[in-house]
Amino acid sequence: MGRKRSSPVTQLLVWIKGQSMKVKIFLAAMPLLFSLVALTLLVKDHNHFFIASELIHVAGISVLVYKLTTKKTCSGLSLKSQELTAIFLAVRLVCSFMLEGDIHTLLDFATLIFTAWVIFMIRYKLKSTYIKELDNFPIYYMVVPSAILAVLIHPYNTHIYISQVLWAFCVYLEAVSVLPQLRMMQKAKMIEPFTAHYVFALGVARFLACAHWIIKVYETGGRYLFLVGAGHFWFPVAVFAEIVQTFILADFCYYYIKSFMEGRLIMRMPI
Repeated sequence: MGRKRSSPVTQLLVWIKGQSMKVKIFLAAMPLLFSLVALTLLVKDHNHFFIASELIHVAGISVLVYKLTTKKTCSGLSLKSQELTAIFLAVRLVCSFMLEGDIHTLLDFATLIFTAWVIFMIRYKLKSTYIKELDNFPIYYMVVPSAILAVLIHPYNTHIYISQVLWAFCVYLEAVSVLPQLRMMQKAKMIEPFTAHYVFALGVARFLACAHWIIKVYETGGRYLFLVGAGHFWFPVAVFAEIVQTFILADFCYYYIKSFMEGRLIMRMPI
């Protein structure tokens, strides 16, 4: 029998893998740019991007709830990432009550409740399936620097000082909250489907959040930046935090899509 021919998708992935880093970056940027343009043209109220981002985060955490309920295992899940997520969501919820009190508050509250339930299940109900030795990234490595940076660099606006610091803390901590999960995946070399779906949902949510920012800044000629607060260092540091989080999740999404196209439910993570 002749050798089985690889699929066009596999051939495309092999071709992409052989390209230079500049070409890979260009190929990754083009579909994102086209998607951004399409969203700009098709969606009239661009505030819906941010709401959609939060809804997708809720959907992602719901996948974990389904896994823990039906599979009775938390294998592959990072307790540290869930705890970091709960911390920044709780702080952001306080800020939301102080500043807005709208649909974002309800979505953050729902996500926090789901996240707290996941933490409870991992710690108490399913702790025998929790791989603690692979999830040993100390969370204070991220909480303490984020808190110090928030005190030093935060937005200056009409709200009280504590809300400015708390909001900056949320931005910084959210940017690195998924690192323990990705680190755990890399140590295990493998990732099971439900965890992969969850992190991929975070990546999609991050894209929509970025789309909201980019379009708002473009439409207002940069004036939108002044609505989120002023400060000599706040803008560049906040943008850098957004970029860090985006690249972390984009890297995972690339391997997720690659694995999905190749038909592998359990994928091997790069070291």
